[in-house]
Amino acid sequence: MGLRGSMSPEQLKLFESQGFIVIESFAGAEEIDGMRQRMDELLEGFDCSTASVFSSKNQKQLTDNHFYESAEKISFFFEEKALDDDGNLKQAKQLSINKVGHALHEHDPVFKKFAQSEAISRLLVSLQYKRPVIIQSMYIFKQPGIGGEVVPHQDNSFLYTEPPSCTGLWLALEDANITNGCLWAIPGSHKNGLVRRFIRDDIGVHFDNPSPSYDRADFVPVEVKAGSLVVIHGDLIHQSFENQSPKSRHALSFHVVDTDGYVWSPDNWLKREVDPEPLYVS
Repeated sequence: MGLRGSMSPEQLKLFESQGFIVIESFAGAEEIDGMRQRMDELLEGFDCSTASVFSSKNQKQLTDNHFYESAEKISFFFEEKALDDDGNLKQAKQLSINKVGHALHEHDPVFKKFAQSEAISRLLVSLQYKRPVIIQSMYIFKQPGIGGEVVPHQDNSFLYTEPPSCTGLWLALEDANITNGCLWAIPGSHKNGLVRRFIRDDIGVHFDNPSPSYDRADFVPVEVKAGSLVVIHGDLIHQSFENQSPKSRHALSFHVVDTDGYVWSPDNWLKREVDPEPLYVS
Protein backbone atom coordinates (compact mmCIF):
# COMPACT_ATOMS: atom_id res chain seq x y z
CA MET A 1 0.00 0.00 0.00
CA GLY A 2 2.80 2.43 0.81
CA LEU A 3 0.71 4.83 2.91
CA ARG A 4 2.01 6.18 6.19
CA GLY A 5 -0.24 7.22 9.04
CA SER A 6 -0.89 10.92 9.52
CA MET A 7 -1.53 11.04 13.27
CA SER A 8 1.35 11.81 15.61
CA PRO A 9 2.11 9.68 18.68
CA GLU A 10 0.76 12.52 20.84
CA GLN A 11 -2.51 12.59 18.90
CA LEU A 12 -2.89 8.82 19.15
CA LYS A 13 -2.23 8.94 22.88
CA LEU A 14 -4.91 11.61 23.33
CA PHE A 15 -7.37 9.62 21.22
CA GLU A 16 -6.73 6.48 23.25
CA SER A 17 -7.14 8.44 26.48
CA GLN A 18 -10.32 10.41 25.84
CA GLY A 19 -11.94 8.45 22.99
CA PHE A 20 -12.04 11.32 20.52
CA ILE A 21 -9.73 13.86 18.97
CA VAL A 22 -10.17 17.01 16.91
CA ILE A 23 -7.96 17.44 13.85
CA GLU A 24 -8.19 21.06 12.77
CA SER A 25 -8.11 22.13 9.10
CA PHE A 26 -8.57 18.55 7.89
CA ALA A 27 -10.56 19.82 4.89
CA GLY A 28 -9.93 23.05 3.02
CA ALA A 29 -12.41 25.77 2.12
CA GLU A 30 -12.56 24.64 -1.51
CA GLU A 31 -13.40 21.05 -0.52
CA ILE A 32 -16.07 22.24 1.90
CA ASP A 33 -17.63 24.61 -0.63
CA GLY A 34 -17.67 21.85 -3.23
CA MET A 35 -19.52 19.43 -0.95
CA ARG A 36 -22.01 22.04 0.19
CA GLN A 37 -22.73 23.14 -3.36
CA ARG A 38 -23.18 19.53 -4.44
CA MET A 39 -25.65 18.95 -1.62
CA ASP A 40 -27.58 22.05 -2.72
CA GLU A 41 -27.89 20.42 -6.15
CA LEU A 42 -29.04 17.12 -4.68
CA LEU A 43 -31.65 18.87 -2.55
CA GLU A 44 -32.92 20.88 -5.52
CA GLY A 45 -33.46 17.71 -7.50
CA PHE A 46 -35.05 15.40 -4.96
CA ASP A 47 -38.78 14.63 -4.76
CA CYS A 48 -40.22 15.34 -1.30
CA SER A 49 -42.53 12.34 -1.58
CA THR A 50 -39.50 10.02 -1.46
CA ALA A 51 -38.36 11.17 2.00
CA SER A 52 -39.34 10.02 5.47
CA VAL A 53 -38.84 11.43 8.97
CA PHE A 54 -35.77 10.64 11.06
CA SER A 55 -35.61 10.83 14.85
CA SER A 56 -32.95 9.45 17.18
CA LYS A 57 -35.58 9.45 19.95
CA ASN A 58 -38.11 7.27 18.11
CA GLN A 59 -36.22 4.43 16.48
CA LYS A 60 -39.30 2.26 15.98
CA GLN A 61 -40.56 4.55 13.24
CA LEU A 62 -37.51 3.56 11.19
CA THR A 63 -38.91 0.13 10.38
CA ASP A 64 -39.76 1.02 6.80
CA ASN A 65 -38.24 0.19 3.44
CA HIS A 66 -37.06 3.76 2.88
CA PHE A 67 -34.80 3.46 5.93
CA TYR A 68 -33.61 -0.06 5.17
CA GLU A 69 -32.92 0.61 1.49
CA SER A 70 -30.93 3.75 2.31
CA ALA A 71 -28.00 1.46 3.14
CA GLU A 72 -27.07 1.39 -0.53
CA LYS A 73 -28.71 4.58 -1.79
CA ILE A 74 -28.75 8.35 -1.43
CA SER A 75 -31.88 8.84 0.66
CA PHE A 76 -33.45 11.90 2.28
CA PHE A 77 -34.89 12.21 5.80
CA PHE A 78 -36.91 15.10 7.20
CA GLU A 79 -36.74 16.64 10.65
CA GLU A 80 -39.61 15.71 12.97
CA LYS A 81 -40.54 19.36 13.44
CA ALA A 82 -40.52 20.07 9.70
CA LEU A 83 -44.05 18.69 9.20
CA ASP A 84 -47.42 20.01 10.33
CA ASP A 85 -50.24 17.87 11.73
CA ASP A 86 -51.31 16.94 8.21
CA GLY A 87 -47.84 15.80 7.20
CA ASN A 88 -47.06 18.83 5.04
CA LEU A 89 -43.82 20.77 5.11
CA LYS A 90 -43.94 23.99 7.10
CA GLN A 91 -41.13 25.56 5.08
CA ALA A 92 -38.87 24.95 2.07
CA LYS A 93 -37.53 21.40 1.72
CA GLN A 94 -33.96 22.76 1.90
CA LEU A 95 -34.69 23.90 5.47
CA SER A 96 -36.61 20.77 6.43
CA ILE A 97 -34.09 18.00 5.83
CA ASN A 98 -32.49 16.26 8.82
CA LYS A 99 -29.93 14.24 6.87
CA VAL A 100 -29.05 12.55 3.60
CA GLY A 101 -27.62 9.01 3.76
CA HIS A 102 -26.37 6.40 3.83
CA ALA A 103 -24.31 5.75 0.68
CA LEU A 104 -23.32 9.23 -0.49
CA HIS A 105 -19.70 8.11 -0.48
CA GLU A 106 -20.44 5.45 -3.09
CA HIS A 107 -22.93 7.07 -5.45
CA ASP A 108 -22.00 10.73 -5.64
CA PRO A 109 -18.65 11.66 -7.22
CA VAL A 110 -18.00 14.70 -5.01
CA PHE A 111 -18.48 12.83 -1.73
CA LYS A 112 -16.81 9.72 -3.11
CA LYS A 113 -13.69 11.73 -3.93
CA PHE A 114 -13.41 12.99 -0.37
CA ALA A 115 -14.14 9.55 1.12
CA GLN A 116 -11.40 7.98 -0.97
CA SER A 117 -8.89 10.75 -0.39
CA GLU A 118 -5.38 9.97 0.78
CA ALA A 119 -6.03 12.06 3.89
CA ILE A 120 -8.80 9.69 5.02
CA SER A 121 -6.72 6.58 4.28
CA ARG A 122 -3.64 7.96 6.05
CA LEU A 123 -5.75 8.66 9.12
CA LEU A 124 -7.07 5.09 9.13
CA VAL A 125 -3.54 3.72 8.73
CA SER A 126 -2.70 5.60 11.94
CA LEU A 127 -5.58 3.78 13.65
CA GLN A 128 -4.20 0.45 12.38
CA TYR A 129 -7.04 -0.43 10.01
CA LYS A 130 -5.97 -3.20 7.64
CA ARG A 131 -8.91 -3.40 5.22
CA PRO A 132 -11.24 -0.51 6.08
CA VAL A 133 -14.60 0.13 4.49
CA ILE A 134 -16.86 3.14 4.92
CA ILE A 135 -20.04 1.36 5.89
CA GLN A 136 -22.24 4.47 5.93
CA SER A 137 -22.11 8.20 5.22
CA MET A 138 -24.44 10.99 6.27
CA TYR A 139 -24.74 14.66 5.41
CA ILE A 140 -26.31 16.16 8.56
CA PHE A 141 -27.95 19.60 8.44
CA LYS A 142 -28.92 20.47 12.04
CA GLN A 143 -31.40 23.00 10.67
CA PRO A 144 -31.87 26.42 12.32
CA GLY A 145 -34.61 26.34 14.92
CA ILE A 146 -35.71 22.75 14.28
CA GLY A 147 -32.46 20.73 14.16
CA GLY A 148 -33.29 17.70 16.27
CA GLU A 149 -31.50 16.32 19.32
CA VAL A 150 -29.30 13.25 18.88
CA VAL A 151 -29.52 11.31 22.13
CA PRO A 152 -26.46 9.83 23.88
CA HIS A 153 -25.21 6.82 21.96
CA GLN A 154 -22.23 4.72 20.87
CA ASP A 155 -21.54 4.11 17.19
CA ASN A 156 -20.69 0.46 17.79
CA SER A 157 -24.31 -0.05 18.88
CA PHE A 158 -25.52 0.50 15.32
CA LEU A 159 -22.60 -0.75 13.22
CA TYR A 160 -21.32 -3.78 15.08
CA THR A 161 -18.49 -6.08 14.07
CA GLU A 162 -17.01 -8.94 16.02
CA PRO A 163 -14.75 -7.78 17.55
CA PRO A 164 -15.94 -4.13 17.52
CA SER A 165 -14.12 -1.91 15.00
CA CYS A 166 -16.26 1.15 14.22
CA THR A 167 -14.74 4.63 14.15
CA GLY A 168 -16.73 7.77 13.40
CA LEU A 169 -15.26 10.55 11.25
CA TRP A 170 -17.28 13.74 11.72
CA LEU A 171 -16.32 16.67 9.50
CA ALA A 172 -17.64 20.13 10.34
CA LEU A 173 -18.83 21.87 7.17
CA GLU A 174 -19.81 24.91 9.25
CA ASP A 175 -18.60 26.14 12.62
CA ALA A 176 -20.16 24.00 15.35
CA ASN A 177 -20.66 25.45 18.81
CA ILE A 178 -22.88 25.20 21.87
CA THR A 179 -25.43 27.54 20.33
CA ASN A 180 -26.09 25.66 17.08
CA GLY A 181 -25.82 22.07 18.29
CA CYS A 182 -22.20 20.93 18.44
CA LEU A 183 -21.18 17.46 19.56
CA TRP A 184 -20.86 16.66 23.26
CA ALA A 185 -18.92 13.68 24.61
CA ILE A 186 -17.99 11.95 27.86
CA PRO A 187 -14.17 11.76 27.76
CA GLY A 188 -12.87 8.28 28.53
CA SER A 189 -16.32 6.64 28.32
CA HIS A 190 -15.09 4.35 25.53
CA LYS A 191 -13.05 2.46 28.11
CA ASN A 192 -16.23 1.09 29.69
CA GLY A 193 -17.17 -0.96 26.64
CA LEU A 194 -20.37 -1.28 24.63
CA VAL A 195 -23.59 -0.69 26.58
CA ARG A 196 -26.21 -1.99 24.13
CA ARG A 197 -26.85 -3.07 20.55
CA PHE A 198 -29.33 -1.76 17.97
CA ILE A 199 -30.70 -4.93 16.39
CA ARG A 200 -32.78 -5.69 13.31
CA ASP A 201 -34.91 -8.81 13.42
CA ASP A 202 -38.33 -10.11 12.37
CA ILE A 203 -40.16 -7.41 14.33
CA GLY A 204 -38.10 -4.50 13.00
CA VAL A 205 -35.33 -2.58 14.75
CA HIS A 206 -34.88 -2.17 18.51
CA PHE A 207 -32.25 -1.93 21.23
CA ASP A 208 -31.41 -5.08 23.18
CA ASN A 209 -31.14 -3.11 26.45
CA PRO A 210 -32.63 0.13 27.80
CA SER A 211 -30.54 3.27 27.67
CA PRO A 212 -28.51 4.04 30.80
CA SER A 213 -28.98 7.38 32.50
CA TYR A 214 -26.18 9.86 31.92
CA ASP A 215 -25.24 12.90 33.96
CA ARG A 216 -25.15 15.93 31.69
CA ALA A 217 -22.31 17.32 33.81
CA ASP A 218 -20.08 14.50 32.54
CA PHE A 219 -20.31 15.69 28.93
CA VAL A 220 -17.95 18.25 27.44
CA PRO A 221 -18.75 20.31 24.33
CA VAL A 222 -16.70 19.66 21.20
CA GLU A 223 -16.77 23.10 19.57
CA VAL A 224 -14.95 23.17 16.23
CA LYS A 225 -14.38 25.37 13.21
CA ALA A 226 -15.47 24.42 9.70
CA GLY A 227 -12.96 22.01 8.20
CA SER A 228 -12.15 20.31 11.51
CA LEU A 229 -12.51 16.54 11.75
CA VAL A 230 -13.65 14.86 14.95
CA VAL A 231 -12.43 11.26 15.18
CA ILE A 232 -14.75 9.24 17.44
CA HIS A 233 -14.05 5.85 19.04
CA GLY A 234 -16.92 3.42 18.44
CA ASP A 235 -17.61 3.02 22.17
CA LEU A 236 -17.51 6.75 23.04
CA ILE A 237 -20.72 8.12 24.55
CA HIS A 238 -21.62 11.25 22.57
CA GLN A 239 -24.65 13.30 21.63
CA SER A 240 -25.84 16.67 20.34
CA PHE A 241 -28.67 18.90 21.46
CA GLU A 242 -31.37 20.64 19.45
CA ASN A 243 -30.34 23.60 17.35
CA GLN A 244 -32.50 26.44 18.58
CA SER A 245 -30.32 29.10 16.96
CA PRO A 246 -30.88 30.88 13.62
CA LYS A 247 -27.74 29.26 12.16
CA SER A 248 -27.44 25.76 10.70
CA ARG A 249 -24.68 23.29 11.59
CA HIS A 250 -23.86 21.23 8.50
CA ALA A 251 -21.58 18.22 8.95
CA LEU A 252 -20.45 15.19 6.98
CA SER A 253 -20.17 11.91 8.87
CA PHE A 254 -18.48 8.67 7.82
CA HIS A 255 -18.45 5.46 9.82
CA VAL A 256 -15.61 3.04 9.16
CA VAL A 257 -15.23 -0.63 10.09
CA ASP A 258 -12.43 -3.07 9.43
CA THR A 259 -12.99 -6.22 7.36
CA ASP A 260 -9.66 -7.97 7.93
CA GLY A 261 -10.30 -10.35 10.82
CA TYR A 262 -13.60 -8.68 11.72
CA VAL A 263 -17.11 -10.04 11.03
CA TRP A 264 -20.07 -7.80 10.20
CA SER A 265 -22.92 -8.78 12.51
CA PRO A 266 -25.89 -10.27 10.61
CA ASP A 267 -28.38 -8.57 12.95
CA ASN A 268 -27.18 -5.01 12.25
CA TRP A 269 -29.86 -2.73 10.83
CA LEU A 270 -27.66 -2.03 7.82
CA LYS A 271 -27.72 -4.95 5.40
CA ARG A 272 -26.13 -4.78 1.96
CA GLU A 273 -26.68 -6.73 -1.22
CA VAL A 274 -23.19 -5.84 -2.43
CA ASP A 275 -20.19 -5.69 -0.11
CA PRO A 276 -18.49 -2.27 -0.01
CA GLU A 277 -15.07 -1.84 -1.54
CA PRO A 278 -12.20 -1.31 0.91
CA LEU A 279 -10.36 2.01 0.87
CA TYR A 280 -7.09 0.08 0.84
CA VAL A 281 -5.67 -3.32 1.77
CA SER A 282 -2.51 -3.54 3.83
